[in-house]
Amino acid sequence: MRILIANDDGYLAPGLAALAQAMQGLGTLDIIAPEQNASGTSNALTLNRPLSVYTAGNGYRYVNGTPSDCVHVALTGLLPRPDLVVSGINQGANMGDDTLYSGTVAAAMEGYLFGVPAIAFSQVEKGWAELQAAAAVARAVVERIVALRLLGRPFLLNVNIPNRADAAQLPWRTTRLGRRHASEPVIQQTSPRGEALYWIGPAGDAREAGPGTDFHATANGAVSITPLQIDLTDHERLGEWSGLFGVPAPQPR
Repeated sequence: MRILIANDDGYLAPGLAALAQAMQGLGTLDIIAPEQNASGTSNALTLNRPLSVYTAGNGYRYVNGTPSDCVHVALTGLLPRPDLVVSGINQGANMGDDTLYSGTVAAAMEGYLFGVPAIAFSQVEKGWAELQAAAAVARAVVERIVALRLLGRPFLLNVNIPNRADAAQLPWRTTRLGRRHASEPVIQQTSPRGEALYWIGPAGDAREAGPGTDFHATANGAVSITPLQIDLTDHERLGEWSGLFGVPAPQPR
């Protein structure tokens, strides 16, 4: 098996090293990550300049671009095609609406878009506490995938792990995405030249966090595993919109 490992916290992040160590012995590992922290970049690709790929002293490759850039470049010419893409371990949760912004999920999603099974791993809290326990969970999830022979077709899983020393003993729950409140207001500052500066505010609290959601699972001491898909079509209202727009356009007089 060949495993491509990526992240969004950058190639020096402890979570990347922990995930790489956890994958040791499962196959041939290729590690590629952004040069700098690229959290919140979602699925962005760099199209306005060329990308450079460097090799760090530990053998990790890093790219002066986004997480999606890293996986895209790896899959389209830099490295052999992997059997699995794993991304993380992210510093902080990627649950609910977070998944739309997450570079960690985007790196895994890029693999999925190319037909490669992919898993994104995140710790619920920031700070890297109990990181080795989270890495043990990541190892166990991949081992389960391999044992069940699920690598024959693409899938995309989003895994969130509580920061607990006993994380490897916690139950696993298959969940759906919850929802957050809108982000907190922007934080305004003034530059030394009198210009207004704005920092994006912190994420809002969970709004939909009932049983069955990723928020509920992790808050109640479980590892959340959410299967994701790319189709954003509003299937429930497709017929309604078809009735409004699925008729010939009026002709100009």
